[in-house]
Amino acid sequence: MEERIVKYEDIEKVNQTLKTIDVKGKQYAEVNQRIKAFRMLYPQGAITTEMISNENGVCVFKATVFTETGKVLGTGTAYEKEDSTFINKTSYIENCETSAVGRALGMAGLGIDTSIATAEEVATAIINQDGNTLINDTKAKILYKALVNKLGDNQSVIKYLTEKYKVDNTSQITNMQYAEICREMK
Repeated sequence: MEERIVKYEDIEKVNQTLKTIDVKGKQYAEVNQRIKAFRMLYPQGAITTEMISNENGVCVFKATVFTETGKVLGTGTAYEKEDSTFINKTSYIENCETSAVGRALGMAGLGIDTSIATAEEVATAIINQDGNTLINDTKAKILYKALVNKLGDNQSVIKYLTEKYKVDNTSQITNMQYAEICREMK
């Protein structure tokens, strides 16, 4: 197979098609968007992952991104702790692998207009930094409306919050709990 020539302009053009999300005022590409960009440029390319370690609830993955002919475009590593976030309670290994893939694709130039870090990594870092502080009033109101829409009424929201988080209103929810609820609602 002949090596496909991809120029910087091709990467730039593909990056412009990616959807990003706002995290604290900066735009970040999610891993799925980086994979999409990779497949647009290298439809027959490969992404491999390798678990480097998984001991005492701490996982490390390495990912490598290859062209169709096996040329390495980028590598990335990631580290996750079991139970460090809601998603990591059940899926820290998968989350770690996905983060490593996102970083490898970032090193290959995909989805990096503002940062190598993926949206998921930045969100997790923010949660870990200020996860135990209470959400602000705006988030509490938005969360309440979203929960009413999903659960049906105020009584169902109170029951959900009481059973799951031992609180009786959204203003008592921490940033970490808020992130968990948002992920559940997706």
